[in-house]
Amino acid sequence: MYKVSFYTPQSKVSPIKVFLDSCQPSLRTKILRQLKYVEGYGLDPAIPNIKKITGTSLWELRILGRDNIRIICVSLSDKEVKVLHIFKKKKQKTPAKELNLALKRYREYLTYDT
Repeated sequence: MYKVSFYTPQSKVSPIKVFLDSCQPSLRTKILRQLKYVEGYGLDPAIPNIKKITGTSLWELRILGRDNIRIICVSLSDKEVKVLHIFKKKKQKTPAKELNLALKRYREYLTYDT
């Protein structure tokens, strides 16, 4: 079993939690179901809708269909997965600004966690 946690800036509310709270209940259910798979199996490329982002340590979970949500995660030691960013994807390619934000949060996490 893996532990899934949300990125939370020091002494602030998690932007992931804010996104989830703003979602329609049906979309929130889809997102939480996807995170349950990660809890059970980790970030395994054999699982549908999960892929490694080339050139980074980040993983992308895809919720396809009308909603088209992307969840950017990173695998940490001791079977822990940190959700860094979640956003609604509107174009074919994942925008660089979304990936840069996830990388920034990862670096931030590494500096205040160590």
